[in-house]
Amino acid sequence: MSMVGIDARARALEALAGEIAACHGCELAATRTKTVPGTGTGSSGICVVGEAPGAREDQVGEPFVGRSGQLLDRLLDEELGLTRSEIAIVNVVKCRPPANRAPKPAEVSACGGFLERQLEVLSPGVIVTLGNVATRLLLRTTEGITTLRGKTFPYGSTVVVPTFHPAAALRGGADILASMRADLVRAKEVAQCS
Repeated sequence: MSMVGIDARARALEALAGEIAACHGCELAATRTKTVPGTGTGSSGICVVGEAPGAREDQVGEPFVGRSGQLLDRLLDEELGLTRSEIAIVNVVKCRPPANRAPKPAEVSACGGFLERQLEVLSPGVIVTLGNVATRLLLRTTEGITTLRGKTFPYGSTVVVPTFHPAAALRGGADILASMRADLVRAKEVAQCS
């Protein structure tokens, strides 16, 4: 992508971040410290979609900056050969749910338009979904990540590669981590073909 294209993408994402910051579309707006619109312009053609910000993300205003983020950064480097700056990272919900609970359907719905517009601007070749919330939303399914991971799915003109959330790997050990690594390798192979 040319610098002009990257600059235009960055401007469009910045404008969306402003809209997200002004949003009061659900109850999460009342308890947030900062909105967490996302980071990166996806110059690699890969976008990672997570669930929702946690406590650290709510303080900083960026996705995946805690322990899960450190693991994600390491896996992106080791399996994709990419840094955070080369990948777009966004969440389904842009404000932290209290006590890090799963987002409610109304909260997902309130942020759904923002995510759709982000994906339209980013136009990634591959979307890596982390965990159930992101995967179920984009694939419009009720099936869980354990069933869906290890496969690729069409999503408009792109491909979704579901994998576990890094928090699950921190809790679940070597098997989940190995599955995440395999899924990221799959994402890299798909990206190279697109």
